[in-house]
Amino acid sequence: MADTRTGADRNAARTRAQNHFAASEQRDTLVRQMIETERASVAARTDKLRALRLAKEEADRQAAANAPKPDAPAKARKRVRKAV
Repeated sequence: MADTRTGADRNAARTRAQNHFAASEQRDTLVRQMIETERASVAARTDKLRALRLAKEEADRQAAANAPKPDAPAKARKRVRKAV
């Protein structure tokens, strides 16, 4: 079967298809940028929380090292059983 469309019709169809694909590509690029921005945000939050946790652990370690040592436990008294 022969193509009966004119050259102008073919060019218009090609232009519409290219515009459609260009818009789709732009949306894909925008979504990728949004995903990358969200990943960076999550990574920054994770790094901040990790730094806070490590600082707290270090402070706790320092406090434990500087705390006075507990006294030795008192000797347990032996129980004396009465003879019945």
